[in-house]
Amino acid sequence: QVQLVESGGGLVQAGGSLRLSCAASGRTISDYAMGWFRQAPGKEREFTAASNWSGGSTAYADSVKGRFTISRDNAKNTVYLQMNNLKPEDAAVYYCAASFGYGLGRELYEYDYWGQGTQVTVSS
Repeated sequence: QVQLVESGGGLVQAGGSLRLSCAASGRTISDYAMGWFRQAPGKEREFTAASNWSGGSTAYADSVKGRFTISRDNAKNTVYLQMNNLKPEDAAVYYCAASFGYGLGRELYEYDYWGQGTQVTVSS
């Protein structure tokens, strides 16, 4: 079992930055590919970013490419999502997820464990 706890969400003005953290417990995250997803009100949860087990390979949704960066510190059992130049359309609950697979999954079913989410609000 892996427990995931997100933090770092909050209210930010458009153009601002936030850094989300996902702290894992129960098992080392070096066994997992990790991902970030987001869900806005009335919309389905969507892929945002993913990292393979080492952080050497990453993937991003087109909507965040060039603005968001996923990284991980396996020694601290923590994954991060640096979000720059935030836009109102980035407002959502952001979820961290862990996958046994080694790929950069973009689908919800590819992930085995989920956190409870952290709210990001972007004012225009």
